[in-house]
Amino acid sequence: MFEKFYQLKAHGTTVKTEIIAGITTFLTMAYILSVNPNILSAAGMDKNALFTATAVASIVGTLAMALLAKLPFAQAPGMGMNAFFAFAVVIGMGCSWEFALTAILLEGLIFFILNTLNVRAAIVNAIPDVLKNAISAGIGLFIAFIGLQESHIVVNNDATLVGLGNITSGTALLTLIGLVITSVLLIRKVKGALLIGIIATAIIGIPMGITTYQGIVDVPPSPAPLFFKFDFSQIFTFKMLIVTFTFLFVDVFDTVGTLIGVCSKAGMLDANGQIPNVKKAFYADAIGTTSGAIFGTSAVTTYVESAAGVAEGGRTGLTALVTAGCFALALFFAPLFLSIPGAATAPILILVGLMMLSPIKDIDLDNYAESVPAFICIIAMPMMYSIAHGIALGLISYVLLNMISGKFKKVSIGMYILAVLFILNYIFLQ
Repeated sequence: MFEKFYQLKAHGTTVKTEIIAGITTFLTMAYILSVNPNILSAAGMDKNALFTATAVASIVGTLAMALLAKLPFAQAPGMGMNAFFAFAVVIGMGCSWEFALTAILLEGLIFFILNTLNVRAAIVNAIPDVLKNAISAGIGLFIAFIGLQESHIVVNNDATLVGLGNITSGTALLTLIGLVITSVLLIRKVKGALLIGIIATAIIGIPMGITTYQGIVDVPPSPAPLFFKFDFSQIFTFKMLIVTFTFLFVDVFDTVGTLIGVCSKAGMLDANGQIPNVKKAFYADAIGTTSGAIFGTSAVTTYVESAAGVAEGGRTGLTALVTAGCFALALFFAPLFLSIPGAATAPILILVGLMMLSPIKDIDLDNYAESVPAFICIIAMPMMYSIAHGIALGLISYVLLNMISGKFKKVSIGMYILAVLFILNYIFLQ
């Protein structure tokens, strides 16, 4: 059955290889089952229901990838988008989490429509590569800053805005211990390093009085506190437009970057350098994001950790099918994942932030027409505590600097339109 549906022999793989690859992918990204509830609960959402929402969104998105696109990639609520959801939209902008979930729902539906109309390529092509790279790096710094802040390594200082916390005890110390453990595991290329690091840190937190053990196996928590909790009262406001666009923008480029990077590394690009079944892969993303919004979590995206499964030989959707099965099984281990404190997931935020910095090497720092807007985009995200401001200021500065320098043709029509919209937002809605 699997051979007929996935053509395993034609792809140079076997059922055994695909199963091992699927389990490997799950182990490398299972940390999201702890990290996502910890991040989104800061927005006032029910942490138990968030666990179920995270698992279900991951299952649906990954199943769609397995059955529609037949690619060996897994999906889950994206790092960066969950931070934007909780810390920028809800805490920073003062919106309700119901408002943010509504924006996620709209983003998923718009993503689906744009993919159907083949507009996705136009959006991707409108943005210069330098800003795509800068956005990834900026989100990385933002996520790392959240990890440092949530662990109390970085604390408020009235004189300098931020300062060093007490790192010799409590949450900050446990986070530093976890950072060392997980870093060593990554250096030694241990599979599932992030998940193992979380578990080890959580165990160390028990005698420190930080980790509260809640059990191992139980029925999945009810999704009722978050299920279909939308707020359509502000659906036609400019604020909803900006938030939805930001989610869409980050989701599109996150997924494109991951698919291109993993396919290229695995030699899966076709003769024209294109991703196989890319349109169906984007449909899977839209399906996962929409289902995630319904159950109560932030936007779903393709995970770069899928590269771990591909490295193990995974080449078809059977790998993704196995990963989805692992997420389904994990639903019954909610007490274990929910026992993990924020201090044990903070090191992962810091290290994922590091991983997202890699596109910086592709930015030509000597070309100031590109490096200045890129730097503004990167530095604005953590300093202004907003992915949206980073994207907006990066786009505006790119357009203005190239216009003033006489390089009008270098800027796409789409960029001009986006810059005008963001400028109007700052003038009238700030």
